Amino acid sequence: MKKTYVTSMPDHIGAFLKASKCFSALGINITRVSYNKAVDSHTLFIDAEGTQAQLNEADAELKKIGYLQSNANKTSVVLLEFCLADVPGSVTDVLALINDFNFNISYISSQENGTDYQYFKMGLYVEDINQISDFLRAAEKLCKVRVIDYNRSEKVYDNSIFYNTYVLGLSQMMGLSENVSRDLLVHVNLAMQTLDEHGLSPYRTFDSISKFAELLAASKGSSFMPRVSTHKITDNTEITLIEPPCGSNTIIIKSNGKVLFADSGYACYADEMQPVIKKIVPDFETIKKTILVTHADVDHCGLLPMFDEIIVSPKTARCLRNEFEGKDGFREKNPLHKPYINICKILTSYQTVDSDKITVLWNDIEQLNEPLTQIGFFDFEELHFEVYEGKGGHLPGEIVLIDYAKHIAITGDIYINVHGLTPQQAAYNQYAPILMTSVDTDPKLCAEERKAILQRLGVGEWQIFGSHGFRKEYSVALNA
Repeated sequence: MKKTYVTSMPDHIGAFLKASKCFSALGINITRVSYNKAVDSHTLFIDAEGTQAQLNEADAELKKIGYLQSNANKTSVVLLEFCLADVPGSVTDVLALINDFNFNISYISSQENGTDYQYFKMGLYVEDINQISDFLRAAEKLCKVRVIDYNRSEKVYDNSIFYNTYVLGLSQMMGLSENVSRDLLVHVNLAMQTLDEHGLSPYRTFDSISKFAELLAASKGSSFMPRVSTHKITDNTEITLIEPPCGSNTIIIKSNGKVLFADSGYACYADEMQPVIKKIVPDFETIKKTILVTHADVDHCGLLPMFDEIIVSPKTARCLRNEFEGKDGFREKNPLHKPYINICKILTSYQTVDSDKITVLWNDIEQLNEPLTQIGFFDFEELHFEVYEGKGGHLPGEIVLIDYAKHIAITGDIYINVHGLTPQQAAYNQYAPILMTSVDTDPKLCAEERKAILQRLGVGEWQIFGSHGFRKEYSVALNA
């Protein structure tokens, strides 16, 4: 079995050699090592492979030599800016206060700017984060003080505990447990290592991940205000569109008294979505809950554990079953995308769905030769859809449903109404691609699929329901 060790290495010669000897003596193979002094001068990640007994012994040995980090350790770097009078000795009182609190200075920078004041930036190495409030109250009696968001800095001001500081901020934003935070720490390092090996700077990417987490957190609880609209199809059929600020839409189709869902948004909004759904479907708790999934992305499958039956294409079924068995999904199969997808899954509290709930209705065509290929039909009460599978421009297994009689198309992420996004949705869509490296697996092919959808729509007035943004009204003229 494999295990990732997050070790705290002493910054001296032979530190890694000591750990390597520990693994070697136990017959454990090291499969990956990640250490970058410019990023974090103490934290070293080691992927090791051995038996459970061997790894248990390694745990004990590494703890004995003090190399394993403790989850209880809340050490952090706090970056502050002090506004000091530009006179000799003005910084002395601040330094004395820092000394009184037994804080270490990990970074300091100041330069005169032609005014009567200088701005001193200092990174304080703080072992007890609870002391910061007392320190700030005392410091504000000496001068103006501003806390600078560590994750927003254009450069790293301290290189001793980057990972802990960064992950602690994300975890607190999303209310993650310590066990989950450790997994997040590992995937953040994998992202860092991947970018480093490709000669790319990680900090702008990590800043975007922080902003992505902020957007998720800003819509939690009472701040969760989705746009909800209902669209009449016939006297007995209507479609309700729930558009959350972050993640995919949820479509609710009511026809002849029956209810069908399509796509389900992020798992982190489960508590917020349930009352919204129950207002639209009052007997939600007692009915058989069936959902159709357009494709197997994290932001479309978050609430699947709430449902009794999940209707998917053959490839989407394969992806969901792989995840349930602990294997990589389609996105994770690309090593460049894997760490970002896992970060997204952790931040959004994604859970795999029981394979027994999955229903596959259509043909499994392994080799698709066209941007869109018809794979079957899907009937739901008054609606009669032709089902098309995309070639994988956005994600393998993606499907589009077209009802030619009612002039309705459900298009997933292949075709969305980019001009019908709320400001919050537009902000989310700026940062979501960072976690996917690219939203589309093959952007050029996805453009061909979008074109193919519109080419398949017959003459008349159409309603297109994509997975992001408002319903799109689309007209096809006779001579088009």
